Amino acid sequence: MLKKNRGPRGLADGGFPSMRVLIAIPVYNEEAHLEPVLTEVLRYASDGPRRRRRLDRPDCAAPGGVPDRSGDPPPQNQGYGAGLKSAFQRTLEAGYDGLVTLDCDGQHEPSLVPMMAARLAEADIVSGSRYLEVFYPNQKPPEQRRKINVEVTRWLNECLGLNLTDAFCGFKAYRASALAKFEITDLAYAMPLQVWVQAAAHGLSIVEAAVPLIYLDESRAFGGALDNAEYRLNHYREVFQQAVKQAGLEVAGGCC
Repeated sequence: MLKKNRGPRGLADGGFPSMRVLIAIPVYNEEAHLEPVLTEVLRYASDGPRRRRRLDRPDCAAPGGVPDRSGDPPPQNQGYGAGLKSAFQRTLEAGYDGLVTLDCDGQHEPSLVPMMAARLAEADIVSGSRYLEVFYPNQKPPEQRRKINVEVTRWLNECLGLNLTDAFCGFKAYRASALAKFEITDLAYAMPLQVWVQAAAHGLSIVEAAVPLIYLDESRAFGGALDNAEYRLNHYREVFQQAVKQAGLEVAGGCC
């Protein structure tokens, strides 16, 4: 939960909105990054000192994809989408006003959590974009990942009428009122496509926030067949088209 020192116009000191915001981190096989990432994230959590040694608590992270109510990790990984779905549920069940999500692989800078939360004053969803601004000129995304991101971003813009530059950044902030509208069934890496389609279907407002492009390990894999770029893109297309159909949206032919 973010610090709640009240500031002018409903904003807390340092740009925090005066609202209770959960910070959630999907975690699986992140032993190398978990400790330093949580150390930094907890600087922005009002209950950080009390949680410091309880790294398995869902208020700080969701180990193995989805925690149970005790904070204990499940016996096996449930998927990236499952971890985020559990964070959505936790936000609503615990009465938080909003949610900030970031990955645990070092790609996202925890110092930007306050900025992401503060921009919930502008929109239902604040989505990080690694392509709005160049922070580190020497950083380049893996070629195949960038190509797929560009193609999927095109679908979102041409089919849904969005105006995005980055379809797959995990650094996001959501109002709780927006989370209540989502029905997530994809528990793996295609889950963000369901979020985008349902956000468009419900007319949710979306803004992008510039965040740095950081890749510490270009060899990181999705696992299984998704490591094949062609298979991954086709899978994303199928999930997207199904989500559009289920939402009852009419889109231009050929947009995806």
